Amino acid sequence: CKILSVSSRVFFPQFVASPLCCPSRASILTGKYPHNHHVINNTLDGNCSSKAWQKSEEPHTFPALLKASAGYQTFFAGKYLNQDKNSKYYNYTLSVNGKAQKHGADYSKDYLTDLLANMSLDFLQYKTSYQPFFMMVSTPAPHSPWTAAPQYQKRFNNTKAPRDPNFNVHGKDKHWLIRQAKTPMSNSSIRFLDDAFRGRWQTLLSVDDLVEKIVKRLEVRGELNNTYIFFTSDNGYHTGQFSLPVDKRQLYEFDIRVPLMVRGPNIKPNQTSQMLVANVDLGPTILDIAGYNVNKTQMDGMSFLPIMMNGSSWRTDILVEYEGEGRNKSDPACPLLGPGVSECFPDCVCEDSYNNTYACVRTIARSSNLQYCEFDDNEVFVEVYNVTADPYQLTNIAKTIDKEVLEKMNHRLMMLQSCSAQSCRTPGVYDPRYKFDPRQMFTSHSWRLSRLRQTVK
Repeated sequence: CKILSVSSRVFFPQFVASPLCCPSRASILTGKYPHNHHVINNTLDGNCSSKAWQKSEEPHTFPALLKASAGYQTFFAGKYLNQDKNSKYYNYTLSVNGKAQKHGADYSKDYLTDLLANMSLDFLQYKTSYQPFFMMVSTPAPHSPWTAAPQYQKRFNNTKAPRDPNFNVHGKDKHWLIRQAKTPMSNSSIRFLDDAFRGRWQTLLSVDDLVEKIVKRLEVRGELNNTYIFFTSDNGYHTGQFSLPVDKRQLYEFDIRVPLMVRGPNIKPNQTSQMLVANVDLGPTILDIAGYNVNKTQMDGMSFLPIMMNGSSWRTDILVEYEGEGRNKSDPACPLLGPGVSECFPDCVCEDSYNNTYACVRTIARSSNLQYCEFDDNEVFVEVYNVTADPYQLTNIAKTIDKEVLEKMNHRLMMLQSCSAQSCRTPGVYDPRYKFDPRQMFTSHSWRLSRLRQTVK
């Protein structure tokens, strides 16, 4: 978004608490890790927008707190969680203040990204000037089916997905789901992922238009200079890395790392911070800006407002959690793998499975840039990456890394998986105040990783 690339802004390499839509969006709204908000996938059974979620978590989301306790006018437009089924660009139904509003296939009236822009502009135009406001615009783009606006359908015709060092290579020493991917990929899979990449870029051009319109409306109203704007996403995406065609459910940087740009008053100009920010921190930060005491909440995240203002010290690690989805019967596209897999491509590359269930510690500090992950499967499989030396995560160093470091990461993972609220904000593995006590280690890896499933049940 070029319109946000101005002097008073800071860019963060943000991480998500889970690489899947609904768990990640739930983390944004609640400021909690998945093991605390209990949303584990995109289904009602996985607690996505379930009655239990609406009763227990929704009243404590940060927009609800802004409205109920901080006197804010609030506005939301777009994709909320996932049960609303509103990732389509045409022929969808919106819930507008609880009333169903159907839309067809007329670009001028129905293209969802543009419609969200117009609804947002209306809110800015007609809201009261006597109260602060919070507005959240959640576009479907660049979600599939990647339907671009007519004027952008021929853009990026020669663009292809990045051919990084981990593109179309075998994921050796990785979890079995990665190892099963066919290498090299079929020509049809490569064409499909390049088309998907191009479509994503095309749909984002309308998002650029949306952001520009909102920023200009704020400027015309004289409100731009005292308004904070956050621009981010709920998950990453892969297109061909480790021979996986397209999806977002893996533990690697391309799925868990997303951009975060913040523009607003008193932010030091032209910053690019390497501090370890996660999407569980968005709610606490926005509440902090509003003057709401985050310690009154049960949020796991921290406010990074002090970082934007004066570059103060910060945490060194965060948690990433995911519980895999599979089907009880074989996928017709991939019958040889049997039941338990999902998201399969015709050439039998499955992107998810029941035991694609993992938890990771992602650590960034002066002395380390590591990722440590454990799987809840029969192997109790472990993946560890030195992201400084190996930014494309080609080499799993779980069997060669120093044993003491491995034990520290193992212990920290256990602590983060059982943390809640304030205990999630305690010093990390490489903080000098942290003392590792091997007597506190557990030996039951599967217990730690299955606790998500047990909690939801």
